Amino acid sequence: MLGTVLSMSNLGFRLRRRSQMTTVQAISDVLTHESASLPGPADLAAAAFLARYSNRTFEAYRHDLRTYFQWAADASLEVLSATRGHIELYRATLEERGLAPTTIDRRLSTVCGFYRFAHIDGRIASNPAQYVRRPRIFPNEVRGMDRGELGAFLFASERFGRNHAALAVLLGLNGLRVSEACATNVEDLGMERGHRTLRILGKGNKPAVIPLVPRTARTIDLVVGERSEGAILCRKDGNRLDRRTAHRWVRSIGRRAGLGHIHPHMLRSAFIMAALDAGVPLRDVQLAARHEDPRTTTIYDRRRANFDRHAAYVVVAFVAGG
Repeated sequence: MLGTVLSMSNLGFRLRRRSQMTTVQAISDVLTHESASLPGPADLAAAAFLARYSNRTFEAYRHDLRTYFQWAADASLEVLSATRGHIELYRATLEERGLAPTTIDRRLSTVCGFYRFAHIDGRIASNPAQYVRRPRIFPNEVRGMDRGELGAFLFASERFGRNHAALAVLLGLNGLRVSEACATNVEDLGMERGHRTLRILGKGNKPAVIPLVPRTARTIDLVVGERSEGAILCRKDGNRLDRRTAHRWVRSIGRRAGLGHIHPHMLRSAFIMAALDAGVPLRDVQLAARHEDPRTTTIYDRRRANFDRHAAYVVVAFVAGG
């Protein structure tokens, strides 16, 4: 059975990547795929777990499960018969391969989620991954862009053209993810309570309405012109801007601005950290960034290179005043 599991295409794991797809439809696809052999218990458990996700998350989790199932097959281990010790050995195997702790943590997270839902669904009597030791992940100490660097990037983007400038303001001034910016449409622009707005489909296929700051609205108006529908951001050939081209544009703008290697998520990070530096409450920044967990927002708070608020300066000022 495990040998069949490892080939996801033969298993019928080609779930359609549609946001409106339900779990029932996803599992139905797995069971009715004409090229799939009769799925076993582990196949069904994996299908039920993966059916909760879509797009890039689905692809990442599918890859992680494929890696784990391959390891189990090599060890002659039935996936649903694994114990905590087996999963600990799998973690040790990943460490021996020299993988980064963040990669190991992500792969273990997928495996743990798989077993947790297999237990919830009654496919196994207990969850063997409940007490598996995960690698310790330290906060990323990479410094983000400060407001001066963000300003230089926005200025440089205007020298490339309107589409480049529109991408820059959506990422840097409104904090969109690059996939969200590429998917924006002219017909999703609107007005609400005196604010220019843009409807987007966020991470996890969650709709959101974001207010456009005046500079973003003006830049987008220049890009849209007289159009009433279609993609807001377009490539030179007139087609919708894709993620790969967006990454290339951001790198080019970063080099022109003298900032070195810049990638799109650094602009979203700069938006979040600039809001925190400006004194916006953490809860409001979390909502603006559309983070489900406030702990995600605090990660950016720790990355801020704001030495003016370091405790050493407070101590010096206190001692001098005393």
